[in-house]
Amino acid sequence: MKNKKIITIGVFALFTIGNMNAQKKPYLDKNKTVEQRIDLLLPLMTLEEKVGQMNQYNGFWDVTGPAPKGGTAELKYEHLRKGLVGSMLTVRGVKEVRAVQKIAVEETRLGIPLIIGFDVIHGYKTLSPIPLAEAASWDLEAIKKSAAIAADEASASGINWTFGPNVDVANDARWGRVMEGAGEDPYLGSKVGYARVKGFQGETIADLQKVNTIAACAKHFAAYGYVEAGLEYNIVDISNSKLYNSVLPPFEATVQAGVRTFMNSFNTLNGVPATGNAFLQRDILKGKWKFDGFVISDYASIREMIAHGYAKDETDATAKAVIAGSDMDMESYLYVAKLVDLVKSGKVKEALVDDAVRRILRVKFELGLFDDPYRYCDEKREKEVVGSKANNDGVLDMAKKSIVLLKNEKNLLPLKKSGQKIALIGALANDKNSPLGSWRIAASDDTAVSVLEGMQQYKDNQLTFEKGADLLKQKATFLTETVFNTTDKSGFEAAKKAAKNADVVVMVLGEYGFQSGEGRSRTDLNLPGLQQELLEEIYKVNPNVVLVLNNGRPLSIPWAAENVPAIVEAWHLGTQTGNAVAQVLYGDYNPSGKLPMSFPRNVGQVPIYYNKYSTGRPIDSDKNVFWSHYMDVEKTPQFPFGFGLSYTKFDYKDLKINKTAFAKGEKVEVSVEVTNSGNYDGKEVVQLYIHDEFASIVRPIKELKGFELVNLKKGETKTVNFTLTDKELGFYDNEGNYLVEPGTFKIMVGGSSDKGLLGGFEIKE
Repeated sequence: MKNKKIITIGVFALFTIGNMNAQKKPYLDKNKTVEQRIDLLLPLMTLEEKVGQMNQYNGFWDVTGPAPKGGTAELKYEHLRKGLVGSMLTVRGVKEVRAVQKIAVEETRLGIPLIIGFDVIHGYKTLSPIPLAEAASWDLEAIKKSAAIAADEASASGINWTFGPNVDVANDARWGRVMEGAGEDPYLGSKVGYARVKGFQGETIADLQKVNTIAACAKHFAAYGYVEAGLEYNIVDISNSKLYNSVLPPFEATVQAGVRTFMNSFNTLNGVPATGNAFLQRDILKGKWKFDGFVISDYASIREMIAHGYAKDETDATAKAVIAGSDMDMESYLYVAKLVDLVKSGKVKEALVDDAVRRILRVKFELGLFDDPYRYCDEKREKEVVGSKANNDGVLDMAKKSIVLLKNEKNLLPLKKSGQKIALIGALANDKNSPLGSWRIAASDDTAVSVLEGMQQYKDNQLTFEKGADLLKQKATFLTETVFNTTDKSGFEAAKKAAKNADVVVMVLGEYGFQSGEGRSRTDLNLPGLQQELLEEIYKVNPNVVLVLNNGRPLSIPWAAENVPAIVEAWHLGTQTGNAVAQVLYGDYNPSGKLPMSFPRNVGQVPIYYNKYSTGRPIDSDKNVFWSHYMDVEKTPQFPFGFGLSYTKFDYKDLKINKTAFAKGEKVEVSVEVTNSGNYDGKEVVQLYIHDEFASIVRPIKELKGFELVNLKKGETKTVNFTLTDKELGFYDNEGNYLVEPGTFKIMVGGSSDKGLLGGFEIKE
């Protein structure tokens, strides 16, 4: 009996303890909604714990080893154990993520899990092309799939949040970060940004519960693509018209796609740093657009408001950031140090902290982290997914679709598959590191397939490789300046000899992979180092040159554009670079890419973009100098936005508009017939542009408002249809109001922004 009593008491005790735990953590009840669970958790949190959720730290020690001693590493470790860290970045790999998550979940009072962030910009370990290159595909399904591959690998390695997509519209190639975005056009940028969010997160918010999706982050909010002089971290000074019509639409598109986080930008806008800009973060993002995710600062950007001259000191910077709507502090160390005192002193309302924390907790609940904090920590899955054949096949497909054929004369391309002597020249042709591009933190060095390796798969030609000259003077890294060889030409003669004996010369030239990206602004957009001289020397001995460009931004190549018979824009294509380039050169894949950014004739034209304005004197009407032009070069780009050739030929005819006059709100139906009149099957990006001829605010001479990627077999004709609605025909005024005004519209449909079939219609009152 005694024993029975003891057992009964023991069972009762266990039941009581379990019940107490349930009472202590009612927010773990899966049967309640996310908002109900947040309502249960917030009142249990101290002010310090709330502020802790707003604090993000960078990885700081070997997390699977002993606890750190001394310095910021020890401070961060202690903060993590006390529940004063809401997120960490750059911690990656299942073992490492599990270790830090274990501390957050099992050693803190409330056990709130961390959200683990990482710059998954164009892949995790298996790399797709850089985002600018992907945009050149104009293939939204392929872009979505590429983001899904990146999410699959990142999530398998413990990561549940990426700092992408970058949806900065940018038209200045001097700015190195153009490689991260979709180019110069807000319409294309909106479509690409939407696709990337869906690829990372899945089709619905509920898909975040899946183990192979991750939360996305739209950045940089806002206008970072318009930094003056293309200079990194510089100020931005643009009109309201530019802000509402060019900058903001891609960001709004990501909100419509369900993006869960935003990152603010380093720049000022109207004299106010974006991190402290309430107009952007509270009025537009959280107010007008009703965004219910959270906003994270860019790296230390809260502290940098002091250097901007906007905040007096650390305390002032903290207050201004929170009040403006920055919910999480990335590596400024200021929220965790200053915010509690600011709330207690009444300088910051606790309601603002509660709002920020609610937003952060919401995303954590949506990711399923409270239900299973270790859901992304499956070592078996990590081994199976990262670097899988399926992922390599996927990035190869994306790489081929990203290549743009800029010029093809003398029937040099596609190369013959047998009986040709081919000289392959250029240090980049045998480089396995540069093609990976910038922003590939998790990828191992020298893991790209080189162009040489790709071309060696075609064994029935005689292939000779010569470097010509080293591109670099010293090893390049993500954190250091790239230094180029400008003196050592010792390999020139061997390269010239190989070229002289060849039927065709393939030269792989361009930028090194770390020459674009953050902190990589340029004032010279020519081929760096000795490459231009090498190109001209090779051309002298054999003009049958195919120039393959590897680069992260538009380059200025006027000599090549005039003289070299074939030019292939191959960007930085990631892991499968060499296979993609070889398959295009040999015609196993017919190039279909179109430029997402205009290529200038020289850097003096920059910024240059297709959707410019007419000005009052667009043409020379009086045969004098007083019109909008340059004295020394044409004002048109070398290669315009939307331009790209194919091995086949596409003809456009029979442009139709269903009526000539429409009432506001009516749909405008446009159709055109496209025929593949060449000798190869191929794909064409059919593009529709409009021009609102007169408006209360001057409109660009052309605006992309529709595109369709069409597969056509040789000899085949297809009718391509477009529908224009108020969404395509209107614009924003300088107060952010959307207007659709009566007037006349011109339209153009073709394969590029520079030419096509013309039509028009009228919108009446």
